[in-house]
Amino acid sequence: MPDHSYSEYIPKLLASYEKFGGLNNADALNLPSKHAVGEICEGLLQLLFPGFLDNDVVHSGNLEEITGERLASVIGRLEDQVRKSVRIGNPTKPTGLTPPIIRKFCKALHIVREILRTDIEAAYNNDPSARSHEEIILSYPFIEAIAIQRLAHRLYRAGAPMIPRMMTEWAHSRTGIDIHPGASIGAHFFIDHGTGVVIGETCNIGNHCKIYHGVTLGARTFIKDEHGHVIKGLKRHPNLGDNVTVYPNSTILGGETVIGSNSTIGANVFLMHSIPPDSLVIHEEKNLSIRSKVERRADLTWSI
Repeated sequence: MPDHSYSEYIPKLLASYEKFGGLNNADALNLPSKHAVGEICEGLLQLLFPGFLDNDVVHSGNLEEITGERLASVIGRLEDQVRKSVRIGNPTKPTGLTPPIIRKFCKALHIVREILRTDIEAAYNNDPSARSHEEIILSYPFIEAIAIQRLAHRLYRAGAPMIPRMMTEWAHSRTGIDIHPGASIGAHFFIDHGTGVVIGETCNIGNHCKIYHGVTLGARTFIKDEHGHVIKGLKRHPNLGDNVTVYPNSTILGGETVIGSNSTIGANVFLMHSIPPDSLVIHEEKNLSIRSKVERRADLTWSI
């Protein structure tokens, strides 16, 4: 019989926990749970889109009761996770921060839903393949990503640590769309396809903006202090004015970079400086050769 005892490895693992960390807040309170935050995200999406993400039919006559039950359940679980996050570094002493954070978040739920309605309209109006609002809600990964980001942004602004980022990373892992909860995004926003999109923490995006897959709105440099440590909290990411379109695989960097309203950034553009409103920025093709495959085969045959 093979020996399946691995007890000899346990002491070294315990020693590494002692040296490098690994216990949840030194046996006091558990850290926030990724699994729990994921379930909270799913519950919040059900709250935003009743009837769309349910196995059973939701009737209008039962909507008030169902909404009350869902709100109590998901907010209760969220409150528990926020409480754990605000106690990191001071696990045993109540902070008093959790109740106001949760109240601010709850007050914003209907506002988030109203803004999401404009995002759905933007997707329908800008995507010729979209046949209905229902199709967009049920099948577009962008809607899931922006819904979670808009919720996380409210928690972020209310002062909740860690949980907003966990929420948007949950959406990132499911959709391939990485939007930091700190990013401020206007109404009627649309990401077409979406895979590989990155939107940084200090981005400000205006109304009626559209971006495509592979777009990065990122930081140009990371300023360090005299000790060589990256300085936190600075403006690092670009701003987009109203009615800006950014086509696939373009990269726009820098906290001082502003893309003026009504501008279009073509595909594969790399930009690190501001442009005025009503601009068109394109990456011109150079040395692009297009030949007939039939003629090329004929040339090869003749040369032989």
